[in-house]
Amino acid sequence: MKIYFWSVGKPHESYVKEGVELFTRRISHYYPVEWKIFPAPKNTSSLNEEMIKKAEATTLLNALQNDDVLVTLDENGKQLNSIELAGFIQQKAIESTRNIIFLIGGAYGLHKSVLQKSNFKWSLSKLVFPHQMVRIILAEQIYRACTIIRNEKYHHS
Repeated sequence: MKIYFWSVGKPHESYVKEGVELFTRRISHYYPVEWKIFPAPKNTSSLNEEMIKKAEATTLLNALQNDDVLVTLDENGKQLNSIELAGFIQQKAIESTRNIIFLIGGAYGLHKSVLQKSNFKWSLSKLVFPHQMVRIILAEQIYRACTIIRNEKYHHS
């Protein structure tokens, strides 16, 4: 199984890049992993939120393969603790999932067409985090889940 992190927006800010790279390297000891940053649509000043989300959705949905498992990060999604997340990832591996994609939407969230295509909607928290910080939090939580699956000491329950 390969893990993909997709994000809509700007490349990693310098203060985020080091953390993202650290946890991505750590995850790579368990699963192949790759980041893909989709730039926000150009010339959005004349577009409303819905039009921006729709433009982003077109790009994202075109990049998906039929057998990809899409996990969307969404404020209305289900909250999981770290052990539940580990179980989710382990179950996908057992099911021989080829690719699991964790998707961070753009500044306005995800278009309904992407959410409908989602296999699982996940909320990291009821709190609102800066878009770039979500990348570090996501990568760290996936790494934590990998260590839980292997019963390693990183996670202390």
